[in-house]
Amino acid sequence: MDFQYKDAYHIDDLIRIMRILRAPDGCPWDRVQTHESIRQNFIEETYEAVEAIDKGDAALLKEELGDVLMQVIFHSLMEEEAGRFTFDDVCHEVCQKLIIRHPHVFGSIAADTPEEVLKNWDAIKMQTKSQSVADSVDDVARSLPALMRAQKVQKRSAKSGMDFESVADAAAKVPEEQSELFAAIDSGDQAKIEEELGDLLFSVVNVARFVGVDAEQALYRSTDKFSKRFRAVETLAGERGVDLKNAPVSLMDSLWEEVK
Repeated sequence: MDFQYKDAYHIDDLIRIMRILRAPDGCPWDRVQTHESIRQNFIEETYEAVEAIDKGDAALLKEELGDVLMQVIFHSLMEEEAGRFTFDDVCHEVCQKLIIRHPHVFGSIAADTPEEVLKNWDAIKMQTKSQSVADSVDDVARSLPALMRAQKVQKRSAKSGMDFESVADAAAKVPEEQSELFAAIDSGDQAKIEEELGDLLFSVVNVARFVGVDAEQALYRSTDKFSKRFRAVETLAGERGVDLKNAPVSLMDSLWEEVK
């Protein structure tokens, strides 16, 4: 193995290490991986980087960003082996994209606010990709978390003028969808229940979009809040000798309100 050990490694070293691992005499696990086999790894590494951001942990973020970068190179090397593109091609394309989509920095277009920058970005993206609004909606990744995808689809479709006029109009759709869900529950039709529940969630995301709230982040924080309160309820119940599994609903409600 032709490899030089160093006190400080750089991007070229990472690419070299990954090539060694993918070589016939490299790592038995690494050399048999495919895009599909490590797809979940990519997702997990990305979420771990996001968690490091949420924790405000710089040391952890440094580690997790390295794992994400390794995944990018891993996938790029697979494509290099197939003769389709290289990591350099990936770097070239993203550099070119950044230059083209920042004409206020690399050109003569004016954009003095973040809102103007985003407006220009979207317009240039649709122009360079020859996209209609419908194309841009279809272009939203189906692999995104459902709430995130819903909000992005709504935001893009709104550009065509197909949108509620106000937050009140968007909010009025929520009880309407709720009523349809209750009707579906009464019918016992599981497929219809799923459909109406999805419609209710979609309408709630619309409200979130109108009031400038990230629906994914809002649910994330509410889930965290529930988890912390549940642990507090469990602790309180233990201190009072209450068996939560057999406790009446009224007692559990009382403990919950006390924790709140």
